[in-house]
Amino acid sequence: MPNDSRPAVLELIGNTPLVRVSRFDTGPCTLFLKLESQNPGGSIKDRIGLAMIDAAERDGRLKPGGTIVEATAGNTGLGLALVGRAKGYRVVLVVPDKMSTEKVLHLKAMGAEVHITRSDVGKGHPEYYQDVAARLARDIPDAFFADQFNNPANPLAHECSTAPEIWAQTQHDVDAIVVGVGSAGTLTGLTRFFSRVQPDLVMVLADPVGSVMAEYSRSGTLPTPGSWAVEGIGEDFIPSICDLSSVRHAYSISDEESFDHARQLLRAEGILGGSSTGTLLAAALRYCREQTEPKRVVSFVCDTGTRYLSKVYNDQWMSDQGLLASKRYGDLRDLIARRFEDGRVISVGPDDTLLTAFQRMRLADVSQLPVLVGGQQLIGVIDESDILLRVHQDASHFRLTVTNAMTDKLQTLPPDASLAELQAELDRGLVAIIKDASGFHGLITRFDMLNHLRRSLA
Repeated sequence: MPNDSRPAVLELIGNTPLVRVSRFDTGPCTLFLKLESQNPGGSIKDRIGLAMIDAAERDGRLKPGGTIVEATAGNTGLGLALVGRAKGYRVVLVVPDKMSTEKVLHLKAMGAEVHITRSDVGKGHPEYYQDVAARLARDIPDAFFADQFNNPANPLAHECSTAPEIWAQTQHDVDAIVVGVGSAGTLTGLTRFFSRVQPDLVMVLADPVGSVMAEYSRSGTLPTPGSWAVEGIGEDFIPSICDLSSVRHAYSISDEESFDHARQLLRAEGILGGSSTGTLLAAALRYCREQTEPKRVVSFVCDTGTRYLSKVYNDQWMSDQGLLASKRYGDLRDLIARRFEDGRVISVGPDDTLLTAFQRMRLADVSQLPVLVGGQQLIGVIDESDILLRVHQDASHFRLTVTNAMTDKLQTLPPDASLAELQAELDRGLVAIIKDASGFHGLITRFDMLNHLRRSLA
């Protein structure tokens, strides 16, 4: 049952700081970022989580003992879980499967029930995350479907809190605001407020390539949606609460540019933001640099980058997705996930214990490791089956050295071998060892081959 007292943590939502960007080229403009990552749930969506639950309690849609149901890219779910669980409600959330592991684990840690569904289907498909959430809301007794995409409390939260905070923090002196669109609550709420107090203010839309929002705002036509890796913004339809009337510029930002700008923001300003923050920053900098006279521009750090440590800030994931530039050779070296020359090979030495090898495999999420003498000369390979063979009858054998379990009769492929030769090696159940006269280059696994084929679809 919900508690009668209002949880103190809810008073920390909003009133987030506004900081000036000082280490980027902003042309003649001054750029500020509103740190929505400083909300207690880590994102701008805390605002609408609180607003939608409070409104539903007031009008009776959410009753004591009820269940909150929502479709979410993660952050709205976290806002709803923060508020809903603090008030004692059951929270059931549906998230698409491209969401970061950190978001899903955070939701579960807060006590939310998480249903993961497909991210490769569109609105109207039975497994589309919003359709799944609507179905659950119908089936669960006393359920309140938050429905951020159609809920008027969503834009109202920004009209009544985010917008007036910006107005006050800029001393009533702001010329443009750069926003993204997920549910469109932020854009619509800001538009409503500033149409009253600053009608000349320009809204700038930052949109991932693949989303329909930027093209629709520019031409009024609805393009065929694509796919994008950025989380939280971009849509394949126009939300009913979306008000694009104040948008004067719309930029389509690639995943590569978005992720790179998020990483640049951390390096340059020490601000750890998520992938959508990178999209907004890239668009804001484009807008600022295009201006011919000084303007004061505001954008957002939408959420904390701690939710994307396994993605945006993980070089291995970025490389696997083709989002991190690396030298191309036009041969099998391009398929190696961890190239020796880049210093990214995870290895063991012959005198390391099997326990050390196992722990490194687990930490790197790999099933095999090269065995290198002095970190340079390849003398063998050890995989999980080699370790299991030695320790399954006696766990004390974890103390044995790697030389007792590794494979030292190595079959290697040169970098200029064909894909057919690589496939033949993998078909034999082996990891492919890429090596020539110049030395060891790295390992290619079945996953690396699959990843190469997946990228070729793009």
